[in-house]
Amino acid sequence: MAFGFAGIVELLLAPPGLSMWLMLAGIWLLYRGQRARLGLGLAGSGLILLYLFSTPLVAQLLLSGLQTAPAIPPAELDERDAQAIVVLGAGRREDASEYGADTLNSLALERLRYAAFIARRTELPVLVSGGLAKDGHPPEAMLLAEALKAGFGIPVRWVESDSRTTYENARYSSQILRGAGIQRAFLVSHAWHMPRALWSFEQFGMELIPAPTAFDERGDGGMIVQDFLPSAHALRKTAYAFHEYLGNLWYRLRRALPKAAPAPD
Repeated sequence: MAFGFAGIVELLLAPPGLSMWLMLAGIWLLYRGQRARLGLGLAGSGLILLYLFSTPLVAQLLLSGLQTAPAIPPAELDERDAQAIVVLGAGRREDASEYGADTLNSLALERLRYAAFIARRTELPVLVSGGLAKDGHPPEAMLLAEALKAGFGIPVRWVESDSRTTYENARYSSQILRGAGIQRAFLVSHAWHMPRALWSFEQFGMELIPAPTAFDERGDGGMIVQDFLPSAHALRKTAYAFHEYLGNLWYRLRRALPKAAPAPD
């Protein structure tokens, strides 16, 4: 999320921030010897929230509320009348020591893998979108294009490298697609990121076909003990979910306000 007002809100509310602030406030009150019951309540609430946010059960429940676009059955990809494939970036690892250069993170690679799968099935041209280039570092779209070609054997037709956020992904990609006469395209992103991505493209009048990937899904066996065991992996998923819920809210507020801060990424 772009720092500023939106970034501060996420820092305060998204895990583990909210839990930590509550615990710190409670510990501070206890240390000062003032309002001990309130201090215990705040510290205990923070600890309970940290536990809940760190459980796979809560993480999956939060993500499931975002995964509203269904997966496309492979046999139906050719039936959607798409003219192109748009894949959004998801981040990088800067100066990865084993490569001696920047490389894509695991989230971006999950999106690329599915985009390559669709491209092989449909033979549609691909647009990659992602910017945030720093001095001496390539924009993310260049990394996406290189990885698709070298790792998956899929050439990229269009490279959008000016965007900094999902909203700007949509803005600049829409301009490229319109210039190429593209009216309908597959939009590839994580299932939990798709609502915000689709909404952003809709603001620019584009008809995108959601092609979500990397669903966070539960098996059919019901709840198990591991669902209640906290883990850093589950906490990270919860943080993704909060980022999206806050991002969706912020985008709509930003749309309603004439002069709002930059949108979250």
